[in-house]
Amino acid sequence: MNPIEKGYKHVNGIQLYFEIYGSGKPLVLIHGGGSSILYDFKEVIERLQDKFQLIGVDLQNHGRSEHRDIPETFEQDADDVAALLAELNIHKAAFWGFSNGGNTVIQIVHRHPGIVEKIVVASAFYKRNGMMDGFFEMMQDATFESMPEPFKINFLNLNPDFSKLENLFDKDSKRMQTFEDWGDEVLSSIEVPALFISGDKDVMKPEHTVEMWRLVKGSELMIVPATHGTYMMADFDDSLNEDLINFTIKKVETFLNQHH
Repeated sequence: MNPIEKGYKHVNGIQLYFEIYGSGKPLVLIHGGGSSILYDFKEVIERLQDKFQLIGVDLQNHGRSEHRDIPETFEQDADDVAALLAELNIHKAAFWGFSNGGNTVIQIVHRHPGIVEKIVVASAFYKRNGMMDGFFEMMQDATFESMPEPFKINFLNLNPDFSKLENLFDKDSKRMQTFEDWGDEVLSSIEVPALFISGDKDVMKPEHTVEMWRLVKGSELMIVPATHGTYMMADFDDSLNEDLINFTIKKVETFLNQHH
């Protein structure tokens, strides 16, 4: 699995890292909180690199990208991705965002509708009450120790600077702690084909994914028997549900190739 291109673009005041795999219609891959391109999308890239041009982005404070001292917002991430694509001369693309990356994709289509062909929103949310009970209470008490070990190891492999890992944890947890509900119109104004995915044992309630799907006219819905992300990537213990991952990625491929 080798990128055909990788490197940095100067975007909104920081160096943003990207990797490009394969060729074909562009599909932008946006990772979740605390993560990075390959941590979330390794299985996807392996299965789709012969079928699309895959553009992976490390968001601010994540992976190999530079850090900011300002609070993290989904709006800023959306603007960063849009600016990166302009630097890469990609004028229109499909987007697949996982977890917080799914929130970012919703903001991309909200703020930059002209660059969006289709969206896949996996395990995202737009209202606090959509998360499983106790989630935000748990976030209030989050300490650096509570950050999953695999995230820490992954980050330090890409960026061996402990203070930057602490910055990532700090910015990510504050973004969740201070999250304010988005209005329904953020979703109901979406006019591109959309596919919503989550697990039945995910960190957001399946009802919440259904709610998002109902707000976006003509969108598709897929709720699979899985925990957070295990329908598209390895679990924290490295175990892979190959059948389920194949099933999900096949469905996404079909959705992206459909004439809507």
